[in-house]
Amino acid sequence: MSRLIFGFMYLVHFLPLSFTARIGNAIGTMLFWLLRERRNVIRINLEKCFPKLDKAEREKLARAHFWAFARSLLERGILWWAPRERIERMVRIDGLENLKKVSGPVILLVPHFVGFDATLSRLSLEFPMAGMYSRQKDPVADRLLYRGRSRFGARLMPRQAGVKAALGAIESGALYYYLPDLDFGPKHSIFAPFFGVQAATVTGLSYLARATGAAVLPCVTRMLPAGDGYVATIYPAWSDFPSRANRAGLQADARRMLAFIEERVLEMPEQYYWLHKRFKTRPEGEPRFYS
Repeated sequence: MSRLIFGFMYLVHFLPLSFTARIGNAIGTMLFWLLRERRNVIRINLEKCFPKLDKAEREKLARAHFWAFARSLLERGILWWAPRERIERMVRIDGLENLKKVSGPVILLVPHFVGFDATLSRLSLEFPMAGMYSRQKDPVADRLLYRGRSRFGARLMPRQAGVKAALGAIESGALYYYLPDLDFGPKHSIFAPFFGVQAATVTGLSYLARATGAAVLPCVTRMLPAGDGYVATIYPAWSDFPSRANRAGLQADARRMLAFIEERVLEMPEQYYWLHKRFKTRPEGEPRFYS
């Protein structure tokens, strides 16, 4: 089945981007009905984060997220197999001047919006890149994902490699592409509010920045309307980050990161990664959200 899916992606990548987007939207509609468990996860996440929206508005947002998610998956075929010139046209980068102002090591803080893979490929055309990736259970998917993300020289390390590998990549001078806004469980995490809901948040961003002296620059990718590709925005380096090396400092750093992500989510709520069980880990004594 995975070979059929990736074969379809390969064929579709030859089409104009506007056609690919239409096909992605159609697949998203189908997945909305087929992936019942993920549909319920999205509904729970949206209910927790946007309680003031009525049910119909949240349902519309859930459908829009499936469209954006499916389209981004299908368009990875372009990132994996198209010539670099097409990727340069498809993904525009704003804010490169912010990156050029930094003389030392850099950590790009990359929230989980659906287009983050597009920006990784685009930046890899111009800069040495490094980052962690999650191994896939399907060996075909794992192999293609790794090859696709690293085809232009990005250095990818499995999450199991740990913090030592991340430190080495940053100190080597590569731009470190860091996605820290998923729930990885209680280990190395603290609870901080995300849209008012306590969310287990890893503290790795603070640790890596402190250990390497790296500047932290947020980088957010927006999927544009059909046929227009993506735009990645690199924001100015954060000042006074990280804060104190104690629990209060880690709490402040986590909240600062989540507050920034909240602002970007409100700009394009359908594009945040709502399929993930962001609130899976709960504070002691609090009931689980997901069955």
